[in-house]
Amino acid sequence: MNFKEALTTLPQYVLPHHALSQLMSKLTHCENKAFKNLFIKQIVKHYGVNMDEALEQDIGAYKSFNHFFTRELKPGVRQFSSERNAIVCPADGAVSQAGAITGGQIFQAKGKSFTATDLLGGDAARAEPFNDGIFTTIYLSPKDYHRLHMPLTGTLREMVHIPGRLFSVNAATTNSVPGLFARNERVAAIFDTEIGPIALVLVGAIFVSSVETVWHGVVTPPSVTSVQSWQYGDDAPTLKIGEEMGRFNMGSTIIVLFGKDKAEWDVGFEAGKTVRLGEIIGRVVG
Repeated sequence: MNFKEALTTLPQYVLPHHALSQLMSKLTHCENKAFKNLFIKQIVKHYGVNMDEALEQDIGAYKSFNHFFTRELKPGVRQFSSERNAIVCPADGAVSQAGAITGGQIFQAKGKSFTATDLLGGDAARAEPFNDGIFTTIYLSPKDYHRLHMPLTGTLREMVHIPGRLFSVNAATTNSVPGLFARNERVAAIFDTEIGPIALVLVGAIFVSSVETVWHGVVTPPSVTSVQSWQYGDDAPTLKIGEEMGRFNMGSTIIVLFGKDKAEWDVGFEAGKTVRLGEIIGRVVG
């Protein structure tokens, strides 16, 4: 951690994370036309949001900033591969890390890692299928499309809400806060697929006003003090590769886990790479 990163990160330890996120939620859901239009214009200009890709390009048509932030894309602007054994990218963003889960450890940044068990709520049995598997962490910036889609076809087995802090998930904080992604509030969805279970972990962050899934709606808030789990049986939804599975109301990070010898990342899929929803990022093994 360098001096600049320390200045960015250390104040976050004392900030009222959830109170600030609740305030941001009120602002982003405000339907005052003048306020929300100005807010949207500033974000579009500052971050270079590509409105040509949006299904609705008129910012005045969005009823709130959050409505804009979770905007739909035009049909066809993201292509999902039909290639056999393909694993597709679940989001627009940038690869924070991608690699092996070694001894149950997931690499975060130089000198920092966290366990799959901690990431998935402290249940060793839930994490066991991912021992010695592979993972990727993808960061979504404010300019990105903020809906999340399936990298493979899967049937939902379990959803877990894990309470925690709401540190920023930008590069400075990722480099500085030990076990960041296993400390922040998050929602983990475990799906059964043709190659066994995969985990999609939607990690909250400062100012992320809520995390939603298509089968449950808003999962957080409300925030709670203990891990909550939902099991899915005969009525479990099956989502096909490329189908929407959730969204962030404000930006954050998704982590994807695969089991041992079940999948491999494509050459070049590594930290720092910019990725787009639907592109091939890996292959099913076998």
